[in-house]
Amino acid sequence: MRGAAVQVRDRGVITLPKPLRERYGLGTGDVLDIVDLDGVFVLSPRASVVPELAAEIERLRVEAGLSTEDLLESLRAERERATRERYGDTLVDGLATPDAEG
Repeated sequence: MRGAAVQVRDRGVITLPKPLRERYGLGTGDVLDIVDLDGVFVLSPRASVVPELAAEIERLRVEAGLSTEDLLESLRAERERATRERYGDTLVDGLATPDAEG
């Protein structure tokens, strides 16, 4: 499909031709980015990387023989280490221990 005419309807709605939707696997709710190149509009599907990242993390977790709890504990420890490095032990220890007066 080389080109097609689309009509702007109420509220700025346009309908993409069915062959384009099918060719690129677009469905209801999919998000497209639009770029205005001095009056020429370019639409491109916005690819969500979250599902791919989640699948890759899960693959690596299984490959490494780690449980979800192992990952969460490692994340907690790394977060604490980074916070200590950035803000110091006093702040982190104060966050971890409830105030005796409070």
